[in-house]
Amino acid sequence: MDPLNPFAERVLDLVERIPPGKVMAYGDIAEYLGEGGPRQVGKVMSTWGGGVPWWRVVHADGTGAAPDHVQRCLTHWREEGTPLRGERVDMRRARWDGRSADFQKGV
Repeated sequence: MDPLNPFAERVLDLVERIPPGKVMAYGDIAEYLGEGGPRQVGKVMSTWGGGVPWWRVVHADGTGAAPDHVQRCLTHWREEGTPLRGERVDMRRARWDGRSADFQKGV
């Protein structure tokens, strides 16, 4: 496995702070951090994302990370009360912008 780099650390830190019931798209994370892009965030998640709430990172259309993880995503989303539209996250209601008070405080 590749060593963890500073960009990966920032991605994983942000993912850990996404509140239960909320999500960010890969592109949202890159935009929030002001670096990289959806593919780079996806690479970080596929390499090191197993230790963070990976199901809170979705495609822009609300679909889960990988087709073979759909059922696991659905289980986590339902447990957390994430707004859904069928088997996708309702992005209008569940998208997190990273501006909550908890994130700003570093909690």
